[in-house]
Amino acid sequence: MSATIEKLEERRAEARLGGGRKRIDAQHAKGKLTARERLDVLLDEGSFEELDMFVEHNCTDFGMQDQVYPGDGVVTGSGTVNGRLVYVFSQDFTVFGGSLSERHAQKICKVMDTAMKVGAPVIGINDSGGARIQEGVASLGGYAEVFQRNVLASGVVPQLSLIMGPCAGGAVYSPAMTDFIFMVKDSSYMFVTGPDVVKTVTNEVVTQEALGGAVTHTTKTSVADNAFENDIELLLAARDFIDFLPASNREPVPERPTADAWDRIEESLDMLIPASANQPYDMHELIRKTVDEGDFFETQPKHAANIITGFGRIEGRTIGIVANQPMVLAGVLDINSSKKAARFVRFCDAFDIPIVTFVDVPGFLPGTAQEHNGIIKHGAKLLFAYAEATVPKITIITRKAYGGAYDVMASKHLRGDLNYAWPTAEIAVMGAKGAVEIIFRGLDAAGIAEKTAEYEARFANPFVAARKGFIDEVIMPHSTRRRIALGLRKLKNKTLENPWKKHDNIPL
Repeated sequence: MSATIEKLEERRAEARLGGGRKRIDAQHAKGKLTARERLDVLLDEGSFEELDMFVEHNCTDFGMQDQVYPGDGVVTGSGTVNGRLVYVFSQDFTVFGGSLSERHAQKICKVMDTAMKVGAPVIGINDSGGARIQEGVASLGGYAEVFQRNVLASGVVPQLSLIMGPCAGGAVYSPAMTDFIFMVKDSSYMFVTGPDVVKTVTNEVVTQEALGGAVTHTTKTSVADNAFENDIELLLAARDFIDFLPASNREPVPERPTADAWDRIEESLDMLIPASANQPYDMHELIRKTVDEGDFFETQPKHAANIITGFGRIEGRTIGIVANQPMVLAGVLDINSSKKAARFVRFCDAFDIPIVTFVDVPGFLPGTAQEHNGIIKHGAKLLFAYAEATVPKITIITRKAYGGAYDVMASKHLRGDLNYAWPTAEIAVMGAKGAVEIIFRGLDAAGIAEKTAEYEARFANPFVAARKGFIDEVIMPHSTRRRIALGLRKLKNKTLENPWKKHDNIPL
């Protein structure tokens, strides 16, 4: 018996070595952790239980029968993050460059299937050279099997992709179908075709970083949500992030103890809105002074920064936050901000996360570039997302809510549950000066100024909307947290169903 146990330990030690000490050292030399080291940081200490440690590939072409490593380039299993169950896979670049084979894919599919059965998040760590060329179409079939599970799991369990090395070709589509993507600066890349292919086909010369690096994907493309300096920073952020999310669409949002009083008054918010309507202020200040302990995890902070999205907590329970940002483009809605917020709202709705919306929006961004690139359809995505959402929705208008953008930003007409306004709110079709110039064409400057003051006195306040019931209450800024907390208590057991349908047809 002891000999058998000893043999098992030898086999386990061999599997833990992956591609061998030389390749592990090469991974470290690049400033990267190995597949198993990453899981050690991500998961609670001692919680990881591995599956399929001894799986091997079944390829016999190109001499592959003589190159066999236990685990076949991916470490799979389950563990806990802050005591909560998650399923994980971590690609091992030391084994065939982390390339995906048929068996490699089967291992990933097994943990995804199990996560779906039990209702637990899936966290995938991607560090792979792509399809294993020696296996040909069998490898491509493996990718498609993973893609199918990404689609079936969407909206059922949270899916988080951590890109911690190369991710190229067909491999990029699995992370793209997950809910959130984190990347590491200077060491992780995502692209359908690499720099060499781009140069051959289009004669463009581009580096890996410029083509598909973390900065590119978190600023220009919006493919990734957040970029981090190194492996450790990313993995610790992933631990914090997963703590905000429910285990599945059948589970409530997680709760954590908080010493932050639900009825805390924040007097400084009474001074947040500048005297001049054209002067910006930072919406982050309002968000951090409203949520528990100022703890706010922002998603896509570097992309479409004119709108803010992310997660916080009220009374220890997760909420999703969407807010216009007056510091960037005056908080205007455009193509990128509409797409960013729409996807976030749909995620929150899928997992029953209440949505709090802070509104200060002067309208949609005008211009030929916006119109020709489809602002109508892209803006409709945000409208559609809010309108279909059945989760608790609380909206607070802090200053401007003009035109169609007023409607889009979780208005009462889109089934907003509680719609509040600060006394500084201006709810109108457009700004006073623009409205006067249309209504009173031909007036001189003095006449325009007089009529503008008259228009502002009549419409640049929340009371016209409040008289019509479009605003439930005009509240003091300092009581914002208290009002949201009370509202969420009331709405905790909200039930609302959309008409039966196979699925909707959002304007993609």
